[in-house]
Amino acid sequence: MDRFYITTPIYYVNDKPHIGHAYTTIVADVLARSRAAYGEDVVFLTGTDEFAQKTVDAAKKAGEEIRAYTDRMADLWRSTWEKLGISNTDFIRTTEQRHIETVREIWARVAADGDIYKGKYEGLYCKGHEAFMSEDELVDGLCPDHKTRPELVSEENYFFRLSKYQKQLLEFYEAHGEFVVPANRFNEVKSFVERGLEDISVSREKREWGIPVPDDPNQVIYVWFDALVNYVSAVGLEGWENHPADIHAMGKDITRFHAVIWPAMLMSAGLPLPGQVIAHGFFTIDGTKISKSLGNVIDPLDLKKKYGNDAIRYFLLREIPFGADGDFSETKLKERYNADLANGLGNFAARVLALAEKEELKLGKLDPEFETQIGGMKRTVAEKLGEFKFSEALAAIWAAISFGDRFVNEKKIWEIKDGEARKQALFDLVSLLDNIAAVLLPFLPDASVKISKALAWEGDVLRAKKTETLFPRLK
Repeated sequence: MDRFYITTPIYYVNDKPHIGHAYTTIVADVLARSRAAYGEDVVFLTGTDEFAQKTVDAAKKAGEEIRAYTDRMADLWRSTWEKLGISNTDFIRTTEQRHIETVREIWARVAADGDIYKGKYEGLYCKGHEAFMSEDELVDGLCPDHKTRPELVSEENYFFRLSKYQKQLLEFYEAHGEFVVPANRFNEVKSFVERGLEDISVSREKREWGIPVPDDPNQVIYVWFDALVNYVSAVGLEGWENHPADIHAMGKDITRFHAVIWPAMLMSAGLPLPGQVIAHGFFTIDGTKISKSLGNVIDPLDLKKKYGNDAIRYFLLREIPFGADGDFSETKLKERYNADLANGLGNFAARVLALAEKEELKLGKLDPEFETQIGGMKRTVAEKLGEFKFSEALAAIWAAISFGDRFVNEKKIWEIKDGEARKQALFDLVSLLDNIAAVLLPFLPDASVKISKALAWEGDVLRAKKTETLFPRLK
């Protein structure tokens, strides 16, 4: 059985999940479910990044001991994904022993290759990114994402010889033309590396929270060096050597870590590189990036209570082309819900099931027009999924729904007197609905399962039954 290994980033536990985190995780979930539907052995990893300074600050603000705080927040993140119907097969925490041991092993491998040395570092540190920033990355002296002024940090750290891997990285990019998707992100990565790489700090001095540097208890391993290793920790060193991640899914702000630093770390450690890094754009609300520090977050569980999981998935995947920036609007979500889900898929499924409920439909030959429609839909969806064009894949499914609706209206099935002609029309419609449910499974799993349960084969007889309203119309 073929294996497919996909990851989300591991998320900071200094606050609860917001809609941006949900989008990344839903994208990975769609890809994981689509591969599982093809019969592949899927490993789908998500988790929490807990050794950050912002975690320490959040625990202090909450008046909690750090370990108790991280335990509580990790449970919150895990339960959020469960409530949103995410199909991850593993959930990793950077405080787990399996991760800590793997980080130490990777550090030892990189050090043995001569790529870690001690030196003095001075730079501007953004706590929001948990990363050092250069002056030219700032806007009016502020981090453009977090709108905060980085602090000047000067300390003795261990460094990773990132500069050593510039040529090797560029050769790898040249040989793997779709390593980063979309192409404009890949161009940014290549341009960054072509301008020249500097060695980076991979430890912090005198921190109370983190994985200690081997043989130097005064230093802890830098949170990003630690966090990136989680993808190996989850499957073990041997597991990664046999099958590294096929896809790392993330937001565009952390592409550089995953497409430059992470591959260089793996090269140094003598480990294979991942297949692809796919990066989506940012959401805005009223033109401003969603940010915990700005206080304009949207809780996906609040949306779930109002609209259900499938509606959230549909809106995010259909409204915002993958890779592009998009604006989240609850008004637009309601419009999409009523037009596409209630009046579109929901109405079509209800009409077909109601018409076919009292008929015994035997397995037969599809009308050529339906055969063409179904085949075209399946091919387009598979093609667009492979290109991460989720919006276009859904558009192809909705085109098939519109085709079915037009057929019902034009043929007026309920008026057909000829029994065989009526049964043929219903068999065609039910077959179309059945195939729509199948291709919808990765995108709208709840609706897909409900439709499939309403269609049952008994030998060569297909029986349909009405189901609950899939998407009750919103007022």
